Amino acid sequence: MDNLLTDRNFWVNYWESKTGLSVAIPANYLFHQQLSNIVKSNNVKSAIELGGFPGYYAVFLRKYLKLDVTLLDYFVHQPITHQLLKTNNLQSDDIHIIETDLFNYTPEKQYDLVLSCGLIEHFNDTADIINRHITFLKPGGTLFITLPNFKALNGWFQKNFDRENYDKHNINCMDPALLKTIVENAGLQVKQAGYFGKFSLWLENEKEKSASVKLFKKTTWLVGKVLTKIFPFESRQLSPYIIIEAKKVS
Repeated sequence: MDNLLTDRNFWVNYWESKTGLSVAIPANYLFHQQLSNIVKSNNVKSAIELGGFPGYYAVFLRKYLKLDVTLLDYFVHQPITHQLLKTNNLQSDDIHIIETDLFNYTPEKQYDLVLSCGLIEHFNDTADIINRHITFLKPGGTLFITLPNFKALNGWFQKNFDRENYDKHNINCMDPALLKTIVENAGLQVKQAGYFGKFSLWLENEKEKSASVKLFKKTTWLVGKVLTKIFPFESRQLSPYIIIEAKKVS
């Protein structure tokens, strides 16, 4: 089976359809607490974000945690990334950019922190893509991977109201126990592997959906938010994300 669930043309079309990409990244950006803790407790100096165009997490790590940061992706439209840097009061050379196919690239250096947020679920061979992350990791370094949890209610919305987007994801990999086993088999020490977030819903192109779908989604979102304020815990059924954090044994 082909390992790729998407191709370069898909991502070119995806990003060219987006507007308002140059946003100011806030200090409380998603996963900010986890990343801040990793950097402080492990004396992290360098990081690489894989598959992260336009570079929101790279910007966060540079802007707030002052790391030496690299962004690697299959498709990088540099004017967008440079405008993103400018919006966040950073210089054009504050982030190193590598535009390449991850499957045909040999790392020229290794990093204290290797992260991806929403990458591994676009490949059929989960172990292979995770192991490619690990090749960038220094001994003693930290691997940090996040992905959406489409086995939750949010996935039901994707499947029923945006099937094209849903089919671009490997649903089977959205399993913390599976990810933990893969990372441990690669020789890393897993620090956490579980669900993240109490509840959330999204649709990639919500503006294009019918009024009834928008209303249904908004109503469900409100009910879910109320429910998870009463019962605030992460779960497979409701949590929108999965996190795995691991350390490469020296």
